[in-house]
Amino acid sequence: MEESTTKIDLLSLDKDELTEFFIQIGEPKYRASQLFTQMHKGLLLDEITNISKATKAKISELASYSLPVIEQKLVSAIDGTVKYLFGLCDGNCIESVVMRYEHGITICISSQVGCRMGCRFCASTIDGRVRDLAPSELLGQIIAAERDLGERISNIVMMGIGEPLDNYGNVIKFLHLVGDKDGLNIGYRHISLSTCGIVPKIKELEKENLPITLSISLHASNDEKRSEIMPINRKYGIGELLDACRSYFAATGRRISFEYTLISGKNDSVGDAEELASLLNSKLRSKNVSMPIHVNLIPVNEVDERDFVHSDKKAISLFAATLEKRGIRATVRRKLGSDINASCGQLRRNSMKSKDLE
Repeated sequence: MEESTTKIDLLSLDKDELTEFFIQIGEPKYRASQLFTQMHKGLLLDEITNISKATKAKISELASYSLPVIEQKLVSAIDGTVKYLFGLCDGNCIESVVMRYEHGITICISSQVGCRMGCRFCASTIDGRVRDLAPSELLGQIIAAERDLGERISNIVMMGIGEPLDNYGNVIKFLHLVGDKDGLNIGYRHISLSTCGIVPKIKELEKENLPITLSISLHASNDEKRSEIMPINRKYGIGELLDACRSYFAATGRRISFEYTLISGKNDSVGDAEELASLLNSKLRSKNVSMPIHVNLIPVNEVDERDFVHSDKKAISLFAATLEKRGIRATVRRKLGSDINASCGQLRRNSMKSKDLE
């Protein structure tokens, strides 16, 4: 390991790196497996009983290990959804949401403090990106939630604050760590990663050979409308993005889900649905590659700083029915935790406002 003035981030290390660390401090290799398993179980260093105080002192001198701290916790009285505002070591905050389904417990985690993608409907991006999250901070959200709930989390959605592919290296390291059988042991097929469409990173992800589910935040049926609400489209247009999706599916065989936020008067007409169906069918279905297409419709979450209003039930139903008639599977996302405002970014935003007033 390279010498550094900063302490080594233990939870960001894989088992080989942890083994190297213990060799460096003169401890037997088996300590690496011990500590790896215990950390991923959520035990803090002073709670681990099979490592001596002397060894712990050596570890603490060179390395750090901590979990996000629960600053605020909201529990829905409607469906049991839990929303966490987690405090990080440097004073920044992020959000995670735990949702209960018949197939298990899912956590939606953040990948950055803030976001620089600028999507106009999203509260997370209002103040821009502060910094990336380390692999340990990605893992830490899951471990801290499991520790608090006393239950195993079986599914991960990377759809919280931040753009995962804008923090590519740390996210890939996290994916390898979270799937380790001696750690959280969450299978890749139980992980969904959502991106606004950073095309070069989608192409890199294609080569990683990780059978995760890729979700594309589309939100419009043409470049003009998408560029208006999603600045990333000015760099990577819809055509280029869907070409990358075709390539990803051809290489991995993994279904891609398309997210479409419905905004009243902006992108929710029957004409928008017809245009979306034509776009997806023409770009993603051909003799060479015929992708299964699923569009997840999401009524926009209304944010104080934005003037967007969510579509009414009639418009949503018509939009979904229009897609279905054109052979595209469409589902409307069930809004969980509506009584605790469980959508992303607003708890952190309110916390920042409160700090500004202090």
